[in-house]
Order: sequence, then C-alpha cells, then structure tokens
Amino acid sequence: MTDKITLFWFRQDLRLIDNPGLFEASKNGAVLPIYILDNTTPKMGSASRWWLHHSLNVLNQNLDNSLNVYIGNAKNILLEIIQKNTIDAVYWNRCYEPYRIANDSLIKSELKNLNIECKSFNGSLLWEPWEVLKQDKTPYKVSTPFYTRGCLQSASPRCPLPKPKNLNLLKDPFNLKTIKDLDLLPKIKWDEGIKKCWNVGENAAQLKLTKFLEDGLKDYKENRNYPSKKNVSRLSPHLHFGEISPNQAWHAVKAQGLSQNWTKDGDCFLSELGWREFSYYLLYHFPNLPNKNFQNKFDNFPWVDNEFYVKSWQMGQTGYPIVDAGMRELWQTGYMHNRIRMIVASFLVKNLLQHWHYGRDWFWDCLVDADLANNSASWQWVAGSGADAAPYFRIFNPVTQGEKFDPDGSYTRFFVPELSKLPNKYLFKPWEAPENVLKSSGVVLGITYPHPIVNLTVSRNIALEAYKKL
Repeated sequence: MTDKITLFWFRQDLRLIDNPGLFEASKNGAVLPIYILDNTTPKMGSASRWWLHHSLNVLNQNLDNSLNVYIGNAKNILLEIIQKNTIDAVYWNRCYEPYRIANDSLIKSELKNLNIECKSFNGSLLWEPWEVLKQDKTPYKVSTPFYTRGCLQSASPRCPLPKPKNLNLLKDPFNLKTIKDLDLLPKIKWDEGIKKCWNVGENAAQLKLTKFLEDGLKDYKENRNYPSKKNVSRLSPHLHFGEISPNQAWHAVKAQGLSQNWTKDGDCFLSELGWREFSYYLLYHFPNLPNKNFQNKFDNFPWVDNEFYVKSWQMGQTGYPIVDAGMRELWQTGYMHNRIRMIVASFLVKNLLQHWHYGRDWFWDCLVDADLANNSASWQWVAGSGADAAPYFRIFNPVTQGEKFDPDGSYTRFFVPELSKLPNKYLFKPWEAPENVLKSSGVVLGITYPHPIVNLTVSRNIALEAYKKL
C-alpha cells in the first residue's frame, strides 16, 4: 500500500461489495469518497431522485458518515476538490450514457494535464459494449445473436470482488454540504406509497437477491409472466443505482440454478440480464437511441397527438382494467411488473397511436428503476422502431392478456378496487357485463369506472394500416 490519497467518485455504483473502482482505490492508501449531483446533465425523474436520496443515506452510513456530496458541474467540482486537497489519483466506475461518456473523456484529459492519475473501471456491466462485436467488427442489432453468439461466446463475467478491507476514509474539510442539501425529496408528499414498498440500499439489495434465490427462481421461466406471483426479483432499481452488481446476480443465480437443478429457470433469468446488457450496448453504439427512432422510416409514422388519451393512460383511467392496474401500480409503487409494462406500452403506442416519447417520459419520471438504456430500448422495441423491435402486427390485447396472466384477477382487483366485486368473467371487459351484474358489483360505467376510451378492434385495425404503410 502506498501513501497517496485517491479520490473515489461514486456514481451508479452505490455499494461497497464488488465495487472495482473503490476496491482498487483502497489499495493505494487513503480514500476521499464523493458523490456529485451534476446539475448540468439531464435531470433524473422524481421517483429516481427519491430513491437516490435514501440510497446515498445508506451508503453514507456504510462509509461511517464519510461520504462527501456536491452539486454542480462534475468537471469543475473535481478540479476544485483537487485544488483544495492533496489528491494524487481519481478513480471511478464507468457509466455508459452518451453525455457521461463525453464528460468523462473531458475530465480524463484535464486530469492528465494536471499529472493526476485517473482510472476508470467496469462496475455495472457483464461485458463491455466495445468487446462484443460480430465477425465483421460491427455491432449486433438483434438481441438473441448478441447474447448467444456474442456474450455467451466471450469470456465469462468476472467473479464479484469482496468489500475492501480497512478502508481509510477522508472527509473534505472545505465542503459542508449534506445529502439533504441535494434537495432530492419531493416538496409534495406523494411518496408515502413508495416508502411502504421498498427498502433501499446495498443490504436491502442483498436481501432481495437472497429472497429471490430461495422463493422466486424456481419456476421463474413460466411464472415471471404472472404479476400476482412472486417469481420476479425486483432487483431492477438496485441494479440501476448499483446497490448490487450484475456480476453478483449472475453468479448467484447461476450457482443456485445448478445446485437445485433449476438451470432452465436460471438461464432464463440470466437472459434477462442479457437484455439489460443489450440495452446498454445499443445506447453505447447508437447514442441517439433515447430520442430518435432507430429505424428512420418511423420518422414519418402518423402518430396521433391526443392529450386526453395520454392523460387517461397516465392516470389509469382507460377503461381497460389490466392497463389501468399497471398504470396505478406505477403511480403507487414506483414500479410495474414487466409483463404489464409490455401491455400498457403496446396499448399507448398501438391502440392509442401516441408517440413512444410520451411513454418514455412518464416512465422516466415515475419509475424507481428508470434507466436511460432500458427505458429507451424497451419503448422503441414496443413501438416497432427499435433495433430488435416487436413485429408491427404484435399488438397486445389487454382483455386476453388480463385473462391469461391474471386469471384469478387478484392483481387487477388490488389496483382497480372499484371493480373488485366483478366476477372473473367480466373483470377484464366490464362493458360486456349485464346491467344486473354491474349493479350487484357496485359498478356504474362512466361514473365509478370509465367506459373504454377506444374500441380494441377498430384501434387495432387503424394501427395495422398505419404500420403496413411503412
């Protein structure tokens, strides 16, 4: 161990275990741990800011209250810290959003000019995007060959690193800002529901993984599609903020699958991590993904601009119970089951013909796991404009999807309680229920629950015509 001081910059890696940058920084000697809320980059959504506040508090506790927090331009703040303190090196784990890559390159150049050692590490992906290429050295554009031919034929993901031993942590005496000063919590207390649904931080993430391995991995391949079942990990916000690494999840699931003979379920979960990798891969190689259609033929798609449709969708008042249940789950919990995400997204862009940007922006603000790569790739996938897009004729029917994946209606009844007394036969199509059934169930269409805002058959045919013309 040397006697130099290394500044370690936390970003989307809010953990101590399997943190490559922190692990290497600790070998040098003293570490000055920092977090910067960069107000010059795109602003996080409200739910993400809520999560970040609590995650930073947990991280600070795990660092013996030695986390230093700042607000402003990351480059300027780093240079100011270096100027005021005796800093020999700056380490961080890489981020892959286009604006972060540009900023990081600029920072590395500035630090090099100051003769400050600067190193970055991979702390959030299983494979680096530039390492997985086709034989002609161009990037993959379809997820399955990317994962099976690219990732799985590459070197296996590295094993997780231990927590650094004997961390010698320093405080910046020139900085008095606290996590509260970052002003991440909402002014209007809409977050009460989310508080009840989540435990935030590294320890919570580890417990979530353990619970999934014990209770959720068995039968994952089949049951992950049913929102009322426990076969989902709910690790997505923990992965996004780096409270747990994909390497930890990968190796734990792989080992559990092998030991319990649940390899099909384990492989299925690993392929979902592969989709996360593919989303980051696309964002790295095609940085316009968040804003522009991957397939430019969609630039002329005849989207309908209808504020009533968008608002009804956002508020869970479309008249289609499984859609409304999903949108209310999102608002109340900051999360939505993946099968339901596909249903509500298909409904917005195909039945309502609203631009996928509306969905992207609402999810960005409301999801605790809002992630630029996943959000962009997934919305473009559903819209059909993405790299590995759903075929244009794949339009999820919210009635049959509800009947198939929420067969006893427990999920839908929980989030749409005004329909809770409807029998299963009519739960997903209340407009077909006879008047006496509606009355005995306490449902008055148009008053206690809305009429459908579009006709499924008509809207589907209009969408198919529009897509065919492309």
